[in-house]
Amino acid sequence: MPPPPPAALRLHPDVAAALAAGRAVVALETAIVAHGLPRPVNLEVGRALEAAVRAGGAVPATIGVLGGRPTIGLTDSELEHLATAPAVIKLSDRDLAPAAACGADGSTTVAATLTLAAAAGIGVMATGGLGGVHRGARESWDVSADLLALRREPVLVVAAGVKSVLDVPATLEQLETLGVPVIGYRTRRFPGFLVTDSGCELTWSVDDADGAAAVVRAARRLQPAPSGILLANPVDPAHQLDPAWHDRLLAAALAEMEARAIRGKAVTPFLLGHMEAATGGESVRVNRHLVLANASLAAAVAAALVAGEPAPVSRPA
Repeated sequence: MPPPPPAALRLHPDVAAALAAGRAVVALETAIVAHGLPRPVNLEVGRALEAAVRAGGAVPATIGVLGGRPTIGLTDSELEHLATAPAVIKLSDRDLAPAAACGADGSTTVAATLTLAAAAGIGVMATGGLGGVHRGARESWDVSADLLALRREPVLVVAAGVKSVLDVPATLEQLETLGVPVIGYRTRRFPGFLVTDSGCELTWSVDDADGAAAVVRAARRLQPAPSGILLANPVDPAHQLDPAWHDRLLAAALAEMEARAIRGKAVTPFLLGHMEAATGGESVRVNRHLVLANASLAAAVAAALVAGEPAPVSRPA
């Protein structure tokens, strides 16, 4: 769907002022706050994400829908509402118009956040894990709208890879088909969300925020309609789940999902809830760590984009 006109958006005064002055701004999704993490950790993480962006020298623009109005930069009370209210709807980009028409309150997925961030003129976003091609997609056709939104919107997204439930090689193939650059941050291995390494190789990497900014600037110069860019930031190996344990738990979660025929928007909350229960909360700790690291990196990239000329990208070996 085409992005809404700026008049349809409500911008927090701090976000509006930063954009008008050409200062660094980072978009943050709210699906992780409303649906991805247990209470009360969800609200604490939502506030910590904004603090991490500010500490990195950028203005946080947490995005949600309140009373049907897309809101770019939430007040603390609005963030608390989305984190605690029982009737908050999980909104992808296709859901924005129906939500506006019925005056709904909603959290935004990566796809919806990308759409609204681009409409507001924000070029950098942070999330935990991107959506992608689900296992068994040959039969289910279950492919996240995040991928098409990333192709359509010229926003750099910092993520710790894609959600663990996904078919990672198929997702990377789809991103290649869509023409979306995938850049490793200090790595040539694609991260696996709760684990550092998914087992997939990457062609390109950057060593710092300036290098990521160089890719964004080059895309703007070389492509008439630049796509988004995925900056893959692996979770610190010291904070990841034990990979063997992770794989066993994931296999059990996938089997239960299949038995219960869980599909679509319900997949990620189910997966995160299953992993939380099976790990005694350890997966929540890892998720919190990686998403805060992504917010800090996104702030650094946003700051580099409004600063001087960046460093070069690491070329293929």
